[in-house]
Amino acid sequence: MANPSDKSRKRHRSTRLVLVRHGLTETTGKVLPGRTVGLHLSAEGQDQATRLGMRLSNLGVAAVYTSPLERTRETASPIAKACGIRTRTGHGLIECDFGEWTGQPLDKLRKLPEWKTVQRNPSLFRFPKGESFGEMAIRMWDQVNSLVEHHRGDTIVAVSHADTIKAAVAMACGTPLDMFQRFVISPCSASVIMFTSEGPIVMAVNTNGDGLKDTKLA
Repeated sequence: MANPSDKSRKRHRSTRLVLVRHGLTETTGKVLPGRTVGLHLSAEGQDQATRLGMRLSNLGVAAVYTSPLERTRETASPIAKACGIRTRTGHGLIECDFGEWTGQPLDKLRKLPEWKTVQRNPSLFRFPKGESFGEMAIRMWDQVNSLVEHHRGDTIVAVSHADTIKAAVAMACGTPLDMFQRFVISPCSASVIMFTSEGPIVMAVNTNGDGLKDTKLA
């Protein structure tokens, strides 16, 4: 039986969350895929995930969670394998529901008058028949906090999507949602948030995984 004092000490230890965007697909940078089913990693994306898994394997990862979409699961799989654990699904990590914009070419969307709102005042925008950015941010942050609560004192990996990760980083920084587009989250990049008893601390954003062993508190 666990010692109650051990549980208390663990609750006060920092939890390191590594947020990973999925690797490259054939449509990355060309269309807004959203929750499109059947979109897989490209060969380059698979290589990215394998390399990142090797880097993260040195962090003592206790759990790997993934959005339910194929491209995130295919990114999480080699990471979990390198860490010697299985993947778990975190449904709150799923991409924003872009509604009628799903699958549309980005060049076409950039010409719409609403695109300026998406970039400059996203808190005011709801995708037609889809989510608002505010709903996405709250849903993602709730999922993040649930994972952290479940893995107090551990290092965990969560594989998600660009906008959801930007939203989580913004929430951790206390940055208004209208400024979250100022963050860049590249394919198969890693961003680290340390959850301490005093609150979240952003340790790294948009890295390739090198040097993440140093993203811990003394």
